[in-house]
Amino acid sequence: MQLDSVELTPTLNRLKRAQGQPGAVVRMIEEGRDCTDIVTQLSAVSKALDRAGFAIIASGLEQCLTNPGEDLDRRDLEKLFLSLA
Repeated sequence: MQLDSVELTPTLNRLKRAQGQPGAVVRMIEEGRDCTDIVTQLSAVSKALDRAGFAIIASGLEQCLTNPGEDLDRRDLEKLFLSLA
């Protein structure tokens, strides 16, 4: 199944913003920043990636529902969904 990149533009933007966050965490650790600040930044990274993953899966599910003739391997879709849980 091919996903619509135009539909996923907000998700792509979210991922682009999140790209720099792991580097920021590394710098924070190297600079000896406070543990609370580091964990807060890690949480933000994790949430951004989770939201992007759920948006991609939701888009895929929507396509499967609107195009029922396409092959839908329920087990593979379930694995994808559960990999984010």
